[in-house]
Amino acid sequence: MSEGQGAPPVVIVRPETNVTSGTAVQEKLISAAQAFADILKPTLGPRGLDKMLYKTDGTTAVTNDGAKIVAELMVRHPAAKAFVSLAESQENACGDGVTRTLLVAGELLVEADRLIRMGLHPLTIVDGYLAAMKVVEESIHEFSKSIDDIEGEPILSVAKTALRGKSADQDLDRFAQIIFQATRQITRETSEGLRSEAEDVSMFLLGRKGIKDSHLLHGIQVRRRVLLDRLEGERHNLRVAVIHGDLKPREMHRDVEIEVENPEQLSDFITEENERKVALVENLLRLDVSAIFVSGEIDRDILHHLVDEGVFVADGFDDSELRNLCGVTQANLSSSVHHLISDDIGYAESIHCERRSASDRVEDEIVVIGGERAEIVTIAVGGTEGVAAEEVVRGLHDALRSTTLATRTNSLLPGAGATHIRLAMMVRAAAEQRSDRAKLAMNAFSRALDIVPATLVENAGGDSLDAILALRTSSLEEQVFGIGMDGNVAPVPSDVLHPTDTILNGIIGATETACSLLRIDQVISARGD
Repeated sequence: MSEGQGAPPVVIVRPETNVTSGTAVQEKLISAAQAFADILKPTLGPRGLDKMLYKTDGTTAVTNDGAKIVAELMVRHPAAKAFVSLAESQENACGDGVTRTLLVAGELLVEADRLIRMGLHPLTIVDGYLAAMKVVEESIHEFSKSIDDIEGEPILSVAKTALRGKSADQDLDRFAQIIFQATRQITRETSEGLRSEAEDVSMFLLGRKGIKDSHLLHGIQVRRRVLLDRLEGERHNLRVAVIHGDLKPREMHRDVEIEVENPEQLSDFITEENERKVALVENLLRLDVSAIFVSGEIDRDILHHLVDEGVFVADGFDDSELRNLCGVTQANLSSSVHHLISDDIGYAESIHCERRSASDRVEDEIVVIGGERAEIVTIAVGGTEGVAAEEVVRGLHDALRSTTLATRTNSLLPGAGATHIRLAMMVRAAAEQRSDRAKLAMNAFSRALDIVPATLVENAGGDSLDAILALRTSSLEEQVFGIGMDGNVAPVPSDVLHPTDTILNGIIGATETACSLLRIDQVISARGD
């Protein structure tokens, strides 16, 4: 027996550690990714269905929003976690297109699985996918259009496209018009360029009336306790001060003791304190302030003095609400009432204050309208609060993300699967110029893009194979064809538009995620699963 023969093997990991190598790794990752994509598949498009999510805390949610569904899933598999990261990336970048992105990523891995079974090396597939992605990046702008090149109101069309299939679809024209007006109101030129951000639009659930009572406010609406009955009602043409702090006299920062030897000294001390409060009120009145909003507390004596002079006062506003107030009124946020100057004062067209019956939360409502100059607006959503209202708000927010992105980038593409089928044709044409094995991967990439129109057809109850073949033929014509509401191939209506970046970022993210998973050749699990 030779030296060393029969010696025990060297163990470098714990016995329960499981190591998977070879093609079995890709097969497991691809199967997990496909299962994840299949969860979202029925939700795509205007004919997509909703998912009911039952959370661990006992609450439920009903939605067809891909980002919401992914966020609520408690995934364990590493490939599924990669899809969660992809969904978060797409949502943060564009606010829409998460479902399309995950479907493309899943289909890229399914196509890769077929090629691996044919004997292609995973890195060869990666090379082909990256080459195809480069073709997409170079070709997509060939048939994108700027806002000025599209007839009608393209931003309104983007809003309608983003809202179709969501809960807000029940009153599509009203909500699309609200989104369009909100986007137009908050869009402005700044020293850093064009600003159009969805964060400049607040959402307020009325908790009463119906969905059809939803409306746009050129200002903000908040629930805050009304300090005095006399403050209830409506005021017009106000000079507004917004203060991050308390509304009270300066406090001493040193510990002192005051000895009072007789009642006259105590009376003098109280008089001096009152004079300081009166001086503070007089200073505010000299600035001609008629409404004051603060984040901290308000001294009761000062409150009554100001209300006696006809000044509206409200407290307890958080940082985001103060920022919104400044955007509505063009006031400068002051760090202290003692530092307030005339240039800090803003303007409000009206302030409406209404007291409501108390419940387990503050029900009083304050509405501040800034008028046409307001840089912050609020969408007041009617209907009772709950799962349905939350889904409407989520759909409106996604639509706002799309319209503001389209405004900033000034680049739009047709929807209904038309863009994906045309990009697939571009990739297929580029693949014909290759003679290596990467050509097979590029053709697989083009087939993966077909998943978007194919899913639209399936969710509408049609036959995806016949529709894709017909769509490929129709796409050779100058007129843009896509998948209609009935699942048949038809010219894409002019009001079905997506921001270019939503589609492009989705394809890039899906490709990068698929390639990163294909590069894995070994999975080491310390848990043994």
